[in-house]
Amino acid sequence: MPLTLPTIDDRTYQQLLDEALARIPLHNPEWTNFNKSDPGVTLLELFAFLTESLLYRANQIPERNRLKFLQLLGVPLQPAASARGMVVLRNERGGAPQTLTLSDGVEVRAGQVPFRTERGLDVLPVEAAFFYKKAVTPEARVKEYYQQLYASFTVTQPPPAPLSSLQFYATTPFSPRGTEALDLGADAVDQALWVALLLRPADKRLPDAATHAREALRGRVLTLGIVPAETSNGRSLPPGERATPTGSAVLQFQVPRLPPGGVLPEDPALRNAAWRTLTTVEVPASPTVVDIALPATEEELRLWTNLDPLEAGTRDFPPALDNEEQAGRVLTWLRITSSAPTATRLLWVGLNAAPIRQCEQVTGEVLPLGTGEPDQRIKLARVPVVPGSVRLTVSVNDVETEWTETDDLMSAGPEVAVPDARLPPGAWAASTSPAKVFTVDPESGELRFGDGAHGARPPLGSTLRASYDHGVGRAGNVGPGAIASGPSLPTGMSVENPLPTWGGADAEDASQGEKHIARYLQHRDRLVTARDFETLVLRTPGVAVGRVEVLPAFHPALSPNEPGDAPGAVTLLAIPRNAPDPSDSAGPDSFLDAIACWIAPRRLVTTEVFVRRPQYQPVWVTVGVDLVAGVSQAVVTEAVRAALEDFLSPLPPEDTDLLEVTANRGWPLRKTVVALELSAVCSRVPGVAWVRGVRLGLATGAEQDSVPMRGMQLPRLAGLSVAVGDAPSLDAVRGTGPVSSGPQRPFVSVPIVPEECR
Repeated sequence: MPLTLPTIDDRTYQQLLDEALARIPLHNPEWTNFNKSDPGVTLLELFAFLTESLLYRANQIPERNRLKFLQLLGVPLQPAASARGMVVLRNERGGAPQTLTLSDGVEVRAGQVPFRTERGLDVLPVEAAFFYKKAVTPEARVKEYYQQLYASFTVTQPPPAPLSSLQFYATTPFSPRGTEALDLGADAVDQALWVALLLRPADKRLPDAATHAREALRGRVLTLGIVPAETSNGRSLPPGERATPTGSAVLQFQVPRLPPGGVLPEDPALRNAAWRTLTTVEVPASPTVVDIALPATEEELRLWTNLDPLEAGTRDFPPALDNEEQAGRVLTWLRITSSAPTATRLLWVGLNAAPIRQCEQVTGEVLPLGTGEPDQRIKLARVPVVPGSVRLTVSVNDVETEWTETDDLMSAGPEVAVPDARLPPGAWAASTSPAKVFTVDPESGELRFGDGAHGARPPLGSTLRASYDHGVGRAGNVGPGAIASGPSLPTGMSVENPLPTWGGADAEDASQGEKHIARYLQHRDRLVTARDFETLVLRTPGVAVGRVEVLPAFHPALSPNEPGDAPGAVTLLAIPRNAPDPSDSAGPDSFLDAIACWIAPRRLVTTEVFVRRPQYQPVWVTVGVDLVAGVSQAVVTEAVRAALEDFLSPLPPEDTDLLEVTANRGWPLRKTVVALELSAVCSRVPGVAWVRGVRLGLATGAEQDSVPMRGMQLPRLAGLSVAVGDAPSLDAVRGTGPVSSGPQRPFVSVPIVPEECR
């Protein structure tokens, strides 16, 4: 049976006073005046008040002992997580173009929220524009005209070269704010993203501006920030390895390989662009920054000098630009392409980018003096503390010594080194752990020192100083454009975050931490049982997990496959609390990355873990109802819509304790969506007299009585219509859309010039 906290004494002030008055006739019969005006009664009221105060304090002893016991267990609360993001720095200093080099740790701010860059970079004095060749299908007359115009291009190509292999495209700017993802394999006819390095508009007035700009670029490091778009591939943790993204393709960053003097040969078959690869990186699964060393000579940063106007944008040449002013400022081009025809989806790419982390530095904070006592504890002034950022110095007689942070004081060496006579000379010293160490609780900011036998004690009267970083938790999640200032930035430099920051989370409170204590003592931060996986995934720092499904012995790539068919494999189906459907969310997909990195060091070496989002099956539903007389049609139909949305939701209701709830955890896996069940849900809504019918269907096809869910599929309500009377037609709700065709292999890419200027 569960243990209950005992109450030492639950008597109230009135009960104490009544009990004292009742004892008067027994002990003092002569006292007959019990009115409030009697001085004796006044004294009894005073003593009853004081006794009630003492009893209240006494009743806190069991609760205090319980909390102290939980504290002695050493189960820490989950600390706050600092937000992360990506900023773009712009070199707007006037005068001749000049590259500015910034070190890491530069402070930028979003109002009062401070961030710091995590790496240095060269801020180049140029602008960048990003384009891709988007396939288009022109009208018949336009297509015939361009086929005649570019007929000579197919003749000069090696066989086979059918005339129909011309690929028409439109030069399309890549989204600068990450509002639309780009799939290089499906959206671009040449599977490439093109980066135009442009002269700044103000520099065009300078003499020999392009020459000076190329002089400032040569030999420098160009920094590109890349944020991949969300995918449904998930993350995999092979046995004995860390988190790795799916796929093995790499991105190649190339510059033109120019012929001597930039002059193309006269032979039409040889007049094509050649490219030289500067660097390659794996296709990123999370936001990353790529350093590209630019060529050391100015000639390699130029363009072709005898390019025919009809050749611009064809074959492997950069896309043709319709904007003449922008085309006149192009210094050189970079081409980003994938080495294999795999799915390479990009959300945002930016020049002069730097990763940032939300934190504020505290330098040289003076702590209380050392006492020389065992297990001394000291609290830092600013919390939460960023893990691993504390730097502590201890000064004794003006001699300063730096102490290091450790995870376990019991593994620290003794304060006084006493050699072991059983070991050979020098062996004992080599095996002894350092003694001048301390531990840090990031959530409370408490520093703890050793007891002398395990870790040194700060000497009596010693001066302690600490430098550390602290964050603000969820307040660091700011929107795009919020970071707009930097007090330490050089003059003429601006900063901006094109995407919202992500990953900030508040610390775990005491009530949440207590719920995990019993389970923590069971799993000891190790993933063995299905319950261990669920408990630890729900505590993933920096993300809000709304639902976790643990599928033991299940491999998502095998088909057919049921839980129990793949020993050694564990699949985690995770859904975020906000924006459960990836198509409805914006920003980088750090959700699965955070979970994979969190569980990687805690799983068994022989376990293969797959972290996946659910595969959403869009369903369309229409409902026809009759209403009770006198009710509001708008209110009831909206209530029916809300009931169906809650019933088909993949998430449990809000404010649900995910560790305790056993029912209503969201739509179950592999449960079929049945029209009759939806009708029953609608009939239970107050104000509905009768459900005339429910129509259920997929994106195409006829009405269905049920839609099965297989594997990791969950329903997503893509369209819903509630009407009074008969249920509307499914075609009226879902409509019809064009069926996309697969990408074709490009042969000769041909730019289409718009007939009207925009």
